[in-house]
Amino acid sequence: GPKPGVKVAVIDGTSQVVGHGAIYPHAPKNQWDPSIEQLARWCRDYKIELVAIGNGTASRETEKLVADLCKRYPELKLARIVVSESGASIYSASEFASRELPDLDVTIRGAVSIARRLQDPLAELVKIEPKSIGVGQYQHDVSQVQLSRSLDAVVEDCVNGVGVDLNTASVPLLARVSGLNQSIAQNIVDFRSQNGLFNNRKQLLKVSRLGDRTFEQAAGFLRIASGDNPLDRSSVHPEAYGVVEAIAAKNQRKVEDIVGDSSFLRGLNPKDYVTEQFGLPTIKDIISELEKPGRDPRPEFRFASFEEGVETLSDLKPGMVLEGSVTNVTNFGAFVDIGVHQDGLVHISALSHTFVKDPREVVKAGDIVKVKVMDVDIPRKRIALSMRMDDQPGEKNDGKPAGGGRARAEQKGGGRNSRQSGSGQKQQQGAMAGALAQALASARKG
Repeated sequence: GPKPGVKVAVIDGTSQVVGHGAIYPHAPKNQWDPSIEQLARWCRDYKIELVAIGNGTASRETEKLVADLCKRYPELKLARIVVSESGASIYSASEFASRELPDLDVTIRGAVSIARRLQDPLAELVKIEPKSIGVGQYQHDVSQVQLSRSLDAVVEDCVNGVGVDLNTASVPLLARVSGLNQSIAQNIVDFRSQNGLFNNRKQLLKVSRLGDRTFEQAAGFLRIASGDNPLDRSSVHPEAYGVVEAIAAKNQRKVEDIVGDSSFLRGLNPKDYVTEQFGLPTIKDIISELEKPGRDPRPEFRFASFEEGVETLSDLKPGMVLEGSVTNVTNFGAFVDIGVHQDGLVHISALSHTFVKDPREVVKAGDIVKVKVMDVDIPRKRIALSMRMDDQPGEKNDGKPAGGGRARAEQKGGGRNSRQSGSGQKQQQGAMAGALAQALASARKG
């Protein structure tokens, strides 16, 4: 923020805080050059590669500061990314944050959360109650019990779909894994603290209160990145390791060599490895999981490039074409962050030139899209956007494909050309009716 300064936290590859502080580049102190020098020292001391900037107060100004840093010190080879900070303040004041980061100020905890959610979004966001992330203004109008149950189910599906790194996962993240609860998750973290990192999944059986049944449920979702067995970093369950070993032996290859080898795995015939214990569907699942042994199922990471000089609502002008990130999709359209601290709305009628029944068929949260500014209402803080680049500001958007003035004249039915078009349509309709009558008559004769 401007007056209290920009809080800075530095984390390492395992999300541990290694440094923190504050700089004051903005008004009233305006320590621009000293702030850049301080950031450069931190970058050299901690070998920083990536800078995450929260999208809240003074976000664009701070992004400009980091851009100036990159320009002055190109040898640092920094990359900067603006990150959503929804819920960061909720986390920083939570009981869990005070236990996790007891020696840090609340504002620094917020900076740590922003850095971590870029590094491992799932592991960080799972610490925050879903309702605190901002899922919509109508969340209080529905049954809170049903809402909590649905949100918990979605979070659990995400955690189990992606998997959890056993050696870095926090208690809240582990507690979401199928078969585990809060107390067993705490026991896993305590065991890790006392005995060091896990080297294989079998060590889980040494954890207090984690028995065979729990191991059977949870083991496939708990990954070990650099363990004794290469299969421990995949989602293949330990019970099925024998299948993978049989595949490797039959093709005279090592297990570690076939993990992630897509061309080899796609050339296998799953029927050749069916046994009494493992049927064809299971074999197919095992082979497909071996193709993607990593935890992260996301595609290539892209982020929106905000326009220079467009930082507030007053900077927006109708007709501007900007790049933005979809933040939310509703039944009536999509909200897009274009870097002015206020999301704009692309109405369902302006998403495409074709008819759109459900906006989710066109866009989803996180998509990078190009939009045109159609209208800006500064007093009410509303921005109307369009993803149809040939739409013109000031024109009424009726949800029909944009076809220019001629198409609109024909729709209104005015002018000589439209009357000629109407008579042509009547002739076509008469010809079709005649052909249909002729076909019916010949059918009756037959």
